[in-house]
Amino acid sequence: MLCMEGRGPMQIAKLLQEEKVLNPTAYKRRAGIKTPSPETDDPYHWNTNTVVHILERREYTGCTVNFKTYTNSIWDKKQRETPLEKQAIFYNTHPAIIEQEVFDKVQEIRQQRHRRTKTGKSSLFSGMVYCADCGSKMRYCTTNYFEKRQDHFVCANYRSNTGSCSAHFIRAVVLEDLVWMHMKAVIFYVTQYEKHFRAVMEQKLRLPSEEAIRGHRKRLAQAEKRLTELDRLFIRIYEDNVAGRITDERFSMMRKTYENEQTQLKVEIQSLQQEIEVQERQIENLEQFIQRVHKYEDLQELTPYSLRELVKAIYIEAPDKSSGKRRQNIRISYDLVGFIPLNELVKEGTA
Repeated sequence: MLCMEGRGPMQIAKLLQEEKVLNPTAYKRRAGIKTPSPETDDPYHWNTNTVVHILERREYTGCTVNFKTYTNSIWDKKQRETPLEKQAIFYNTHPAIIEQEVFDKVQEIRQQRHRRTKTGKSSLFSGMVYCADCGSKMRYCTTNYFEKRQDHFVCANYRSNTGSCSAHFIRAVVLEDLVWMHMKAVIFYVTQYEKHFRAVMEQKLRLPSEEAIRGHRKRLAQAEKRLTELDRLFIRIYEDNVAGRITDERFSMMRKTYENEQTQLKVEIQSLQQEIEVQERQIENLEQFIQRVHKYEDLQELTPYSLRELVKAIYIEAPDKSSGKRRQNIRISYDLVGFIPLNELVKEGTA
């Protein structure tokens, strides 16, 4: 919850200590559970590394993870971390205390690590704001002399007269108003016109119909069946060659033909499997996003948790002063579905 609200491990550790929450070692000892960890002088002191370990512990999602570490040999007993793809993960082995999607989102947020300003202030948008032109992150700028309305974001590549990007600048309060206005419109449209929203997004994401997916699965089954038949044919022509029923020349020609077909089938099977997986994941992502939005149907104000759960990134465009007034657009990439064509949806909905 705290990480989803944009707090880092150090902030979380400090908050837990302030709220007098027992650290894991103190909690175990008071519960009568043996632990090899030495007891700390302050049972409410939280180490930042402890918080990081908890945030990254996959077992809280209800799975069991084996082979997380390894040693090179009996002579070199230093434990090293095993790459995630080589760990053995067994899902649904015990009740989960955190949803998988929340865990995944936290890991994503952890990759967007950002430093707090020297003032100790932070923004709920920190780590999420990017320059629409150069793609760089935008820095959160504030001082103790600023009023809240003066806090702002500026492109990291902008330096007066020397930078590689123009002055993409937006005040934090303006950004909050724009994002909240856009999110409210998206939440309203999804909850009121879900069917039409789904249809538009399916077209935008180029999601296939159920019939198309069935066609891919049918072709995949045919290819796998043919691959099994070729294995049997290999055995048959080999036995016929040994028994003298076909010549070596004939055997060599047939073997080459079957091998070529096998190679083509393996490539086609891998391609079909990947395509089906991508299609199913896109459909699942869209449905998951719609369900997330429904959770916030009665949301009255922008909260860090709702922002992090729905929004993936915010892109700030350069200001337009051609009309004599400073106008600035932002583009919001929503988690799981990307950019939502809100103007198109509203026009069609009111037509």
